[in-house]
Amino acid sequence: MIRTQRLAAGVCALLAALTAGLAFPAGAVADETTALAPKVDLVLDVSGSMRTKDIDGGTRMAAAKQAFNEVLDATPETVLLGIRTLGANYPGDDQKTGCKDTAQLYPVGQVDRTEAKAAVATLSPTGWTPIGPALLKAADDLDGGTGSKRIVLISDGEDTCAPLDPCEVAREIAAKGIGLTIDTLGLVPNTKMRQQLSCIAEATGGTYTSVEHTDELTDKVNQLVDRAADPVVTPVATEGADSCSKAPALKSGLYTDREEFGQERWYRVDVEPGQELRASVSVSADRAMNPDYGVLLRAVTVHGREIVRGEAAGNGRTDVVSTGLRYPKAESDDDEAAAETVCLQVTNSYSAASGVKTTPGMPVELTVDVVDGPSQASDVASFGLGRGWWLLGLLVLVGFLAGVLWGWVSRWRVAVWRTN
Repeated sequence: MIRTQRLAAGVCALLAALTAGLAFPAGAVADETTALAPKVDLVLDVSGSMRTKDIDGGTRMAAAKQAFNEVLDATPETVLLGIRTLGANYPGDDQKTGCKDTAQLYPVGQVDRTEAKAAVATLSPTGWTPIGPALLKAADDLDGGTGSKRIVLISDGEDTCAPLDPCEVAREIAAKGIGLTIDTLGLVPNTKMRQQLSCIAEATGGTYTSVEHTDELTDKVNQLVDRAADPVVTPVATEGADSCSKAPALKSGLYTDREEFGQERWYRVDVEPGQELRASVSVSADRAMNPDYGVLLRAVTVHGREIVRGEAAGNGRTDVVSTGLRYPKAESDDDEAAAETVCLQVTNSYSAASGVKTTPGMPVELTVDVVDGPSQASDVASFGLGRGWWLLGLLVLVGFLAGVLWGWVSRWRVAVWRTN
């Protein structure tokens, strides 16, 4: 009887397992993971001008190939990556044909590094610069799925296929509401190219970066591919005030604003006792700027006393300047102690180049994070140099004792020498 019951139980368990396998096949789980995976399409300009030798003694094409090989090695397994070219195949003079010259070199998907590198190795600077058509096709490459989607466009010149304005194409892509971001990188840029690539990026909330060295190109593309794998955070539009008393109250999150040249923008954050405020700000040079500029982020009390500051400077070769600060609020023995209002001031020293419009203001991205801080007031004092004080005191004491001991040993050795 017992054996019969065990056999029946085993058969039921087997049927349950088979039913579960049919209801939730392994492929369904894999398909769901793929649908959520972030996608990146690298769009590379392979037009004739890419054979110019002005990047680290080599051609622009050679720099792009080296960067792509390193990026392929570093691409996270969770990212579905593809490569599209523009101007790679048609060497002729017919504009209509040249402006159709965009092709998918490597399909968006799990990266076979050997295969992708072999495809990149075949590229040779050839034809036109159909940026607009390439962006439209790249958007199609990324179709499907619910993960983040990002196009990274690398070009050394402006589009040669007007009237299909790539800026309008980018706005059209953004208007579809598919959550696709376009980041642009300009190789050895001129003013017209900078304006066009900046416009493309701004239309979709992306970034523009000028590049003049191979390592810069590698680092930036790697950064953008890694960013695609990060959880998507939707920034919240806010508007800073001209004083702390009028400033908007912010909580932990990512915020966007615009700041005019030389303007101050104020924001407020409440920090409870025992918490730590971490804030960072980035200001983008989205138009031609005079060199030598900076960004200052200050945390001050409501009475105007500075608590801590962060500052950074640029020399005309960077398009984004970022800085940050941290402020730990000491714990209080009073359980009902009120939160402290910290005023954040963002100031810039940018100046527009001659003839460049100063409005609207430059894009500002502000990150605010209020987290649990050190658990003891003594630990709060150790923020920054704090723990260095007791360590310094210990070193002084050890040095003093070592000096006394060495002096005693020296005198003893002299006394022994005289005795002998």
